[in-house]
Amino acid sequence: MYRVVEMRGDNEPWWFFEDWRKDIVAKFEFDDFYEALKVYKQEWQRLARAYPEFRSQEDFLAAFWTKSDTRWCLECDENLQQYHGLMLLEDWHPVETFEYRPSYAKATGFLPHQFCRFKGLVD
Repeated sequence: MYRVVEMRGDNEPWWFFEDWRKDIVAKFEFDDFYEALKVYKQEWQRLARAYPEFRSQEDFLAAFWTKSDTRWCLECDENLQQYHGLMLLEDWHPVETFEYRPSYAKATGFLPHQFCRFKGLVD
């Protein structure tokens, strides 16, 4: 099963930190890769129009943000950038089996590499 997932939170979608699914705000499910890809492209365009900064990777993982959209983290004692993540997943993992996928690696700027050091990585 393929899923197009939109997230909102402190981390870019490619980190897959523990409890990353708690940041999901929308999810679309498909049996066919091309149907999922069509929705991914539509959502990618929507988010790119709404947020001036983005970084998109070849494996259908993208982060969109506005520099002024931050959240104060009490544990970290600093402001954390808030991201809108978009992912095209195969069985809750990055797509690896599709051989002829076009490249989606694009960026408008550098990511502010701030993350809560109290979140753990998923094994």
